[in-house]
Amino acid sequence: MNKKADFAIGQVIQHRLFNYRGVIFDVDAEFQGTEEWYEKNAQAGTPPKNEPWYHVLIDEDGRVAYVAQRNLEVDYSYEPIDHPLISNFFAGYDEGHYHSRYVLN
Repeated sequence: MNKKADFAIGQVIQHRLFNYRGVIFDVDAEFQGTEEWYEKNAQAGTPPKNEPWYHVLIDEDGRVAYVAQRNLEVDYSYEPIDHPLISNFFAGYDEGHYHSRYVLN
């Protein structure tokens, strides 16, 4: 049984363990990576694979992260994210939330 996604595309978040901020640009209902990636990167308490995982643009870093839902929390700073790919995914920003560049079906 899959758990409901607690965060939305365009939402600014904070990573609970690594303390970086970012914006979500995609969501997977459950882990979609390889077993090798999981073994290498998911050492922080082995997050469950059957819960939502998020693709995140990391603030002031330029990298992209793949993060388990339980490692994220809402960012209440309402500060925009600085990332070179922001304009690829989002058209605007308003009080802690980015507006998608594309209309989804």
